[in-house]
Amino acid sequence: MSADTLPDAGPEEQWAAVSGWGRTAPSTVRLVRPRTYEEAAEAVRGCGARGGIARGLGRAYGDAAQNAGGAVLDMTALDRVRAIDPEGGTVRCDAGVSLHRLMELLLPLGWFVPVTPGTRYVTVGGAIGADIHGKNHHGSGSFSRHVLSLELLTADGAVRTVRPGTPLFDATAGGMGLTGVILSATVRLQPVATALMSVDTERAADLDDLMARLTTADHRYRYSVAWIDLLARGAATGRAVLTRGDHAPLEALPARARRDPLAFRTSRLPAAPSLFPEGLLTRATVGLFNEVWYRRAPRHRTGQLQRISAFFHPLDGLPHWNRIYGRGGFVQYQFVVGHGREEALRRIVRRISEHRCPSFLAVLKRFGPADPGWLSFPVPGWTLALDLPAGLPGLGAFLDGLDEEVAGAGGRVYLAKDSRLRPELLAAMYPRLDAFRELRAELDPRGVFVSDLSRRLAL
Repeated sequence: MSADTLPDAGPEEQWAAVSGWGRTAPSTVRLVRPRTYEEAAEAVRGCGARGGIARGLGRAYGDAAQNAGGAVLDMTALDRVRAIDPEGGTVRCDAGVSLHRLMELLLPLGWFVPVTPGTRYVTVGGAIGADIHGKNHHGSGSFSRHVLSLELLTADGAVRTVRPGTPLFDATAGGMGLTGVILSATVRLQPVATALMSVDTERAADLDDLMARLTTADHRYRYSVAWIDLLARGAATGRAVLTRGDHAPLEALPARARRDPLAFRTSRLPAAPSLFPEGLLTRATVGLFNEVWYRRAPRHRTGQLQRISAFFHPLDGLPHWNRIYGRGGFVQYQFVVGHGREEALRRIVRRISEHRCPSFLAVLKRFGPADPGWLSFPVPGWTLALDLPAGLPGLGAFLDGLDEEVAGAGGRVYLAKDSRLRPELLAAMYPRLDAFRELRAELDPRGVFVSDLSRRLAL
């Protein structure tokens, strides 16, 4: 019996505490788990006075998929892959299908997802709602650029087919679930010959050296990212390990690997303990980790073969890695500033270094052309993402200062990772905000779709 022919018992419901991946500010919500499109429509009709918001696998770092006192629609039971076109390179699937599941199905057929973030445990609906980006944004753009159409359940109960080039598509891509519930999507795929990556690695001595290397050579690679040491100071400020690559061709594989070149293999470590020791991630311990990580990286290495999982999703091998920050959780801060604003990036990196922020998960990338979503994060320029323990003294005021620096440089922060931005800065960061609000008011006059994020930022 398929998910669409289950007896009509109504969606599963329970009151539960949910939080973002950063494990800060949990909300108690009425968690509703629809198993069919009809149950999703029923859940939307029954959201109540506090409204509702769709939720996937919970990898948004902040409060985007929370709704205190209201409904949250857990979409993970809507997980059917409905059609794969191995000739045309497209897949049509439910919004609750994860990128991990798509990789399992598509890699043996010679196809890969067009964009993946640092985890494969995100749903297709979440990928569109957050308009995720990856290491290939400089050439391939964000996820929504590869969406051919989607089915959207709106506040009036209608299911609309939404296509690129329309206002509703542009409001939904990056719209954080506030235009409706994405039910399914058709996505264009990336052809690959193998399930391995050919990877080049090199060290950059400082931030200027890193930016020069990214600027001059990124066009030769499909994927590019740099781990950056934000505790390094003085002449070493912004030193980094730069990793770039592409899908390996068949002839690059050793004979043994050519027997099954499209096998999707992953590795998995024991899960992090539920109660990780507090105070483990100090400036001293993170500084030691950063020093070792930088020194052990090769000065220059080309053509190393890596599994897709190791290249794109190394942290997925450690389940519940977000526990390493302890009971208080962590804040991920990601911003972008445009080309020509390199001095702003230098100032911010120096401020982070001088503040001695203990971040060992910090990456710098270049973005390519902007994507059409009105609230999509990427714009051409430089993006830096860093994780910080939520209990770091003075963290709120420090990040408020970075927000002002970013906004003053014409940049923005990523809403899918935000948990503390002040609403008065939002319009400066997202110039299409008024258009988004107007369309949302027209489409959802009763405010059915709402989240902790949308209340906090008056979206």
